[in-house]
Amino acid sequence: MLKEEHSQRRIDHSSSASQKKVPHLNFHQVTASVQQSIVKIAVIGDIHDLWDLEDNAALKHLNVDLALFVGDYGNEAVEVVRRIAAVDLPKAAVMGNHDAYYSASNKGIKNCPYDRTREDWVQLQMDLLGEAHIGFSKREFPQFVLTIVGGRPFSWGGSKWRHGKFYRDRFDVRNFDDSVERILDAADEAEHPTVIFLGHVGPYGLGDQPNDICGKDWGKNGGGGDYGDPDFARALALTQEVGKRVPLVTFGRNRSFSVVTLIAGIVESITLIWLNAHFEQISEESLYQRD
Repeated sequence: MLKEEHSQRRIDHSSSASQKKVPHLNFHQVTASVQQSIVKIAVIGDIHDLWDLEDNAALKHLNVDLALFVGDYGNEAVEVVRRIAAVDLPKAAVMGNHDAYYSASNKGIKNCPYDRTREDWVQLQMDLLGEAHIGFSKREFPQFVLTIVGGRPFSWGGSKWRHGKFYRDRFDVRNFDDSVERILDAADEAEHPTVIFLGHVGPYGLGDQPNDICGKDWGKNGGGGDYGDPDFARALALTQEVGKRVPLVTFGRNRSFSVVTLIAGIVESITLIWLNAHFEQISEESLYQRD
């Protein structure tokens, strides 16, 4: 992925937090290695319009097997989502709050740049991604012996239920309990014992300081407060309680790529890699290595 000055591509290899001693990836990205072979998973975090066909090519040059997109592609950025849908790799994606920027909040609806009686950019984004969009759903990857389960799509984060009309009308979800049930339904139907959770906002309970993984780092006095999703945390914990193996939980806050290596369902390593504009690796930083 090109930096803003379009000089280098950043491949950030990390994972995010599950409830039971799962290595965190500060952003949202993953590489998995399963039973017979190592599987490389690139997790791509908040793009915010900075994605073009060269980024599709960068994934190819990384030789990843699976791409996970964590949302915030832009403010209902249909053309960006169209390019992501064209990624020629096995993939799964969820939507972030910016992906319903003009459709969920009163302020966004008021400033909507298109005729909402004639167009629905939120639905169009989901239609473009098709089966790759797994918010409140799942996607099976039998070739990797794993299931990817999606958390609540379009999440703003935090312990207050927000934009109730949007979730009611779009998904028939009215509160956190409904959301937990939708996520659990997908996890319960997973065809493989190893499950990776994919969300836009991470689970509640990872800290309430601005520098914590899901800590609020904006607003008055520098922020503060746990902005993780309570429904995501509960669904994750309940999935683990019934014996599902959840080695990774991926979610996004910053624009980056990650790659995590899983061997037999265990996180083996997390690596941050930089590529230049010619897709040549120019640096590598180890963020985690299992003993």
